[in-house]
Amino acid sequence: MTQEIRLNAFALAAPSHLSMGLWRHPRDRSLDYNKLSYWTDLARIAERGKFDGIFLADGISLYDIYKGTSEPALRLGVQFPRLDPLLLVSAMAHVTEHIGFGITSSVSYEPPYMFARRMTTLDHITNGRAGWNIVTSFGDSGTKALCGEAARPHDDRYALADEYLELVYKYWEGSWEDDAAMRDKATGVFADPSKIHEIRHESEHFRSEGIFISEPSPQRTPLLYQAGASTRGREFAARHAECVFVSGPSKKVVRDLVRDMRERAERNGRDPADLLFFASMTAIPGRTQAEAEAKHEDYRQYASLEGTAALYSRWSGIDLSKYRLDDPIEYVKTNHQQSAVEAYTTADPGRVWTVREILERISIGGGGGGLLVGSAAQVADELQSWVKDTGIDGFNLGYALAHESFADFADLVVPELQRRGVYKTDYRAGTLREKLYGAGRARLPASHPGAAARRPASPTASSLPKVP
Repeated sequence: MTQEIRLNAFALAAPSHLSMGLWRHPRDRSLDYNKLSYWTDLARIAERGKFDGIFLADGISLYDIYKGTSEPALRLGVQFPRLDPLLLVSAMAHVTEHIGFGITSSVSYEPPYMFARRMTTLDHITNGRAGWNIVTSFGDSGTKALCGEAARPHDDRYALADEYLELVYKYWEGSWEDDAAMRDKATGVFADPSKIHEIRHESEHFRSEGIFISEPSPQRTPLLYQAGASTRGREFAARHAECVFVSGPSKKVVRDLVRDMRERAERNGRDPADLLFFASMTAIPGRTQAEAEAKHEDYRQYASLEGTAALYSRWSGIDLSKYRLDDPIEYVKTNHQQSAVEAYTTADPGRVWTVREILERISIGGGGGGLLVGSAAQVADELQSWVKDTGIDGFNLGYALAHESFADFADLVVPELQRRGVYKTDYRAGTLREKLYGAGRARLPASHPGAAARRPASPTASSLPKVP
């Protein structure tokens, strides 16, 4: 059976995301990022293209590594300013029926109980289309603005994340039994108190006593996304994630990441096939190769290399202003995204990258994955090649222009993929998890660690008092 290619539209509630400077292009809509119509139009385009989800990145830290200051990033609009992505989803869900929403939220910033309720609410009102991208947040500026402290060291953040997940699993999976909410109009009994259980939790970072205030949503636990590619991040993903975002400048880098995490998942007692991998990719398709190349050249006229340097410096923790353009980049251990450093150093030891090459590579699309420029058929060829050669399941699709890039992909590339039989022609029924995994998979599988928080069903109460 031909493997179906999966797709997420990758976006950020800011004037720029992965292509610095492109907000200046006359056809780009990014300056409308703070208008609701911007987001509802994006949702309609993505669903027209039968995308599986819209993945919304987020963070509250500034890009302040380049030249030791945030001034270039603030001046150039490098992923700044930013809005809260979760507040956009209700409107996007209202104008669509099927597409899922992956919302980034940090375990370092959001109290577990309040976050669990917000996600349950979102899963209810979207009919089970909510997903959570789990991040740990490495930026000092955001953490200092929030609580006056620097971010925790890299591995300590993941230790906290493990505790955070253990607690929210208890809220989502363990507080309410499946039939606790009776909604019985005849007796006036809404819920059976004997089937709603108090959560008692104490760990190094979190304490909680009490019942979860929200009844179970269609998925209970939202679909779980994760993007950590460091050694510690890969172990975390192998234990908790269902959808994993991977990035790298070559197929070798991505293939090695996928293979490693599937092996780790198996060692954690999970089915390796339960992890779906999405590689970062940006496509500039045209009706012909010449048309696509002309678009690419047009876009490049607006790219900001200074903004790109500020972007990569913050990702990696390496201040590129201290290097000459033709200097090679070598591995440096930082407290930032280790994967951003490894991708251009240790992940592919046979390739030496200079600062100039990195900036040119990531100026359009962010460089976390491939940049495909060509006709619809050429782009489809490359997407199929990436799936075949790396073991990924699909792509986290970035954009050069909002919303032109997604519309071009939906109108040009999707029909070509459908013609080849490698892309759905309609959505499956059910929740986001069921759309990805099939009927009957609305909730976490038994092999997932979150399932351990479930309680065995209590005997059905013989009689509950009627409401007077």
